[in-house]
Amino acid sequence: MAVVLRLKRMGRRNRPFYRICVMDRRTRRDGRAIEELGHYDPINPSKGRHFVINEERTRYWLSVGAQPSETVASFLKERGITAAPAAAPAEAEVEA
Repeated sequence: MAVVLRLKRMGRRNRPFYRICVMDRRTRRDGRAIEELGHYDPINPSKGRHFVINEERTRYWLSVGAQPSETVASFLKERGITAAPAAAPAEAEVEA
């Protein structure tokens, strides 16, 4: 099962609020999450308070191979959490 860290939209119309979740890659955007790690409020611009994340659990999920989305990766970079680079898929050698 491929696991990703991504945003799940909550809130109401014109007032978005997002939860930072661990999800199966095949799950729809607002579907069932494996675990919720924090939240992101794009309307609240105060520095350092617009997103909250459980760093310990995030490090755990990254250590077992979860891949963050681009947005979540930028949040992690802001907090100084580095995601382990994904292993490049092995290219199949084709004999000509």
